[in-house]
Amino acid sequence: MPKPSGLQGWGVDDRNMGPDGPAGRVSGKLVRDKIPEIMRSEGRRPKTHVVRREEFGRRLAQKLMEESTEYANDPNLEELADVLEVVYSLCLVHRTTFPKLERIRKAKARKKGSFRKRIILDKL
Repeated sequence: MPKPSGLQGWGVDDRNMGPDGPAGRVSGKLVRDKIPEIMRSEGRRPKTHVVRREEFGRRLAQKLMEESTEYANDPNLEELADVLEVVYSLCLVHRTTFPKLERIRKAKARKKGSFRKRIILDKL
């Protein structure tokens, strides 16, 4: 049995998160643009639909949690790149660019610092 995703409060049903889902199918999951095409080339017949703009942000938030959990469980550059791809897509939802997001990040780092010193707050 696969590990729980930890996404229950985010509208994600673990039974649909992978090949162990109902009848071995994934349903209701945001996937990369070329996944249905890849599946068709493998002889499968995926059923898909396109979400409306207002639902896209919510689906990306779910995907961010999913990809972050995958990275936490297996910290490697491929998983980290998946997280970044979702962040790039979230920029579209917020009608901004990644460079603008990077400027916001840098300003916040100047004001509050980053995480480079590896500080753990043990007590308030």
